[in-house]
Formats: sequence, structure tokens, C-alpha cells
Amino acid sequence: MNIDLREIDTQQAYKLMSGSVVPRAIAWVSSIDAEGQRNLAPFSFFTVASRNPPMLCISIGPGVGEREGTVKDTLENIRSQKQYVINIVNTELGNEMHESAKNFPSDVDEFEAAGVTAADSISVVPPRVGEAPISFELELDRIIELGSDHLILGRIVHYHIKDDYYLGNYKVDLEKLKPLGRLANRYSEMQGLFSLPREE
Repeated sequence: MNIDLREIDTQQAYKLMSGSVVPRAIAWVSSIDAEGQRNLAPFSFFTVASRNPPMLCISIGPGVGEREGTVKDTLENIRSQKQYVINIVNTELGNEMHESAKNFPSDVDEFEAAGVTAADSISVVPPRVGEAPISFELELDRIIELGSDHLILGRIVHYHIKDDYYLGNYKVDLEKLKPLGRLANRYSEMQGLFSLPREE
């Protein structure tokens, strides 16, 4: 089967992309608005953008459902405050992450709704998720409009990792971390690590 993505609608193309580019890590983004209202939301269009300087990128689409046609709070907050935190989600935090993904009004604190701790950051104002195994504090580098979405590039200014997940020598214990992966509208747990080439 061959499909010309120029001939189908956005949602159909999204289903094909999100079901094919898998698994994707989840950026659990914490931010604040000008009044200090906290926001926490997950995004699975997320990866490393640069090694020097160390940068991460996330892509944020437009509002959906009741908030269709609006800009998501995370994008507004990052654009105005120029600081945010990306927290890594492991399988143990899956339910909390899922709760924070609901379409809450702007005045709802998703930290409270999800039942997670807003822990103080060191170099930025937005808090990090205290229960997250890893958190990156970031300062906004630039926002690039890509069609209906916005690609956010941020410079990492501080890194947090819980001792249980640190192997030393700047290495993460991936078997213990068990990061949650997004596959279309489902999720995966990392297991059965191996190296290549595999032995017969």
C-alpha cells in the first residue's frame, strides 16, 4: 500500500506517523505562566537536538477538543517565561503522566491533579517533578513555526538524576530507568536490552 500524505487530512497523516515512528520518549514538560500558575503536560514529539551546546527539542501542536483553535498553555508559558523543565517519564509514573494529559482549564494545577510533587529547580523558576527519575532544566533558545505546530529548542542548563538511576561516569542505568515509550495511542515498557551484532 502506498499513500500520498499530501492527499489525506492532517489526522490521518498523524495516525500514520505516530504509529510508525515508535517508540517515542515522552517529555513531561513543567512550566509556569506570568502569574506563577504551574502547568504540567506530556509531549511525545521529543528528542535530542544538539550535543554542543546540549539542547533538546519538543514539538507542540494546536489545542484539541474543546480548546481547538487555541494555543496550548505549555507553548504560551515557554514563549513568555523562556524557561521550562523536561521530566523523563518511567513506567511507574505512567498513570500520573496520563492524568496530567487531560484537557484541563488553564487555571488548574496539573501537579496537584496528577498527584505529583513540584520540586524546586536550581537554575530556572519552573518546578520539576520530584518523582521523575531524570529532569532537565532548560532555557528557551528559539521557537520555529512548522505548519500548524511549533518546534521548541531549549538549552539544557541543569540536569537532575536520582542516585538509583546513575551508574557513574555520566551513564544512566537504562534497565532500572524503564522509560515509557509512546506508540500511537498506546505505550511500551523498555525491556530485553541487547547489543548488536546479535549472536546466532
